[in-house]
Amino acid sequence: MSERSVSRRKQEKRWYTVLAPEQFDRAELGETTANDPEQVYGRTIETTLGDLKDDAGENSTKLTFKINDVGSDSAYTEFVEHALTRDYLRSLVRRGSSKVESFVTVLTTDDYRVQVQPVAFTTKKADHSQERAIRKLMTEIVEEAAEERSFADLVDSVVEGRLSSAIYGEAKTIYPLRRVEIQKLSLEARPDEVAEEEETSVDVDEEDAEV
Repeated sequence: MSERSVSRRKQEKRWYTVLAPEQFDRAELGETTANDPEQVYGRTIETTLGDLKDDAGENSTKLTFKINDVGSDSAYTEFVEHALTRDYLRSLVRRGSSKVESFVTVLTTDDYRVQVQPVAFTTKKADHSQERAIRKLMTEIVEEAAEERSFADLVDSVVEGRLSSAIYGEAKTIYPLRRVEIQKLSLEARPDEVAEEEETSVDVDEEDAEV
């Protein structure tokens, strides 16, 4: 076999079917191609909840997955982000009403660090004290949810709308609300990364103590 034939064979690309995590029923997300399986790791693929559920009414929810394992002809992913489209969020804004946002970083029961961004839309203009109270309550509910759930369970509660419904049910007692959404949930660090950061922090603290 000539060197040219060997070189050509090495350059042949292989197609991999990209699959969602088990919590999304290993749904097919698309395909990706590479000369070497190692090139596939770390690639991200974005889809909509509507595509996964075959429901056009859910197309305003974007889901992002990252490839973390590769088989002979399949690429497996982990969930990394849930986000609502800008167009959908803009459609919820009304004149003479308030938009109250919160940015909450939490640790799940299985040590995933996640940022959750709930947003509430009031029926009319709320005053500053009411907005602060709604924001505080949203933050507390998200923190409590993370304390009781694994990463996968927290993602499910967001994707299925249960977390936003829980916030709505309690926050509407502060001021009448038209809508509550989780506008974004993103994975910030996995358990091994969190543990590594904690070890580094401990080492730094010990060095400071010795000084």
